[in-house]
Amino acid sequence: MDKYVIETIGYIGSALVLVSMLMTSVVKLRFINTVGSLIFTGYALMIQSYPTAAMNFCLALINIYNLIKLFRNKKEYSVVKVRPENSLISHFFNLYAEDIEKFFPDAGKNSDCDCAYMICYGTDAAGILLGKLLSDGSIDIKVDYTTPVYRDCSAGRHLYSYLAEQHIPALFTSTTSESHRKYLLKMGFSENGGRFEKKLKTIH
Repeated sequence: MDKYVIETIGYIGSALVLVSMLMTSVVKLRFINTVGSLIFTGYALMIQSYPTAAMNFCLALINIYNLIKLFRNKKEYSVVKVRPENSLISHFFNLYAEDIEKFFPDAGKNSDCDCAYMICYGTDAAGILLGKLLSDGSIDIKVDYTTPVYRDCSAGRHLYSYLAEQHIPALFTSTTSESHRKYLLKMGFSENGGRFEKKLKTIH
């Protein structure tokens, strides 16, 4: 094989391993790192650097093992209903202010919110939802934020299931963030004229 092709394969593997270190999601980090390690294993074998190949292959196996553990272990979330002015909400906002602003640029202006929920994973605060109750009991969501570590949709699914149990009939929201738009569609929201709606199957 052409040496330039071999070198390119090595650079690709190295780049993926480096990029994986920038991931805030543990799942993405391990997945990208696995792909990079396997590519670099192939590169090391091509240049007959067997210790390097063995090390990267072992790293890939470790990543795969941990990914299987992550997917097998069911995340146990809990939801706590709090008042919007609760000091925990303010503290959470201060911790993640920069990231929250990326998805909800008007988050700091939502002083008219009258309902708030905090999603917890064990003792960790995984996310928050702030909104305004509508006349039929639905919620007009102003902020629906999950921290990067738990941003795999599982926290959102648990929250929406909880809201259904609380007889919330529907959720409404709007967004200017394309990534948040994709999240909403993935979570079952329908889009109509820039507004998003999700009907909840309330449990009686």
